[in-house]
Amino acid sequence: MQTLVIVSHPYPEQSVAIKSLQQIAEQTADVTVRHLETLYQNDLARFDIAAEQKAHEAADRIVYLFPIHWFNLTPMLKAYLNQVWSYGWSFGPNGTALKDKEMQVVVTAGANALTYSEQGLIRSSMDEVLTPMKASAYYVGMKYNQPLAFYGAVGASPETLATFQAAFAERL
Repeated sequence: MQTLVIVSHPYPEQSVAIKSLQQIAEQTADVTVRHLETLYQNDLARFDIAAEQKAHEAADRIVYLFPIHWFNLTPMLKAYLNQVWSYGWSFGPNGTALKDKEMQVVVTAGANALTYSEQGLIRSSMDEVLTPMKASAYYVGMKYNQPLAFYGAVGASPETLATFQAAFAERL
């Protein structure tokens, strides 16, 4: 199975958990990694849409790896999806490029798991926070896999990061 991993982090120089997960993806056979901020330097107008669509077309599974950013996607990833998942390519007339591919969302959160629960501060689960990704996957005919969420990523110990990496490697 060919896997494409799209990585986004709004502050890549501060990224520890996402970088550690990206390293696992880069070491895995049949995985292509594209880090948006590295490729496009936070310039939302620079996306090479043809290249990004071609990368998606070559994959059986697409992993979106990002930190939860104010209970949402990163700004770069949102802009990327808006442009790359275009009408006529991913949906609409003749738009079936993503149909039957798997979507795997992998996120990190600085807060603990309790924060992402009905009893927690935001009174919403991680699944609820990720509803736009789930809806988007189904809208374009993708199979939506259960998300993989890593909590307490800010200041995570090397042991915790190793646990994150092992779980991600198993999912890949």
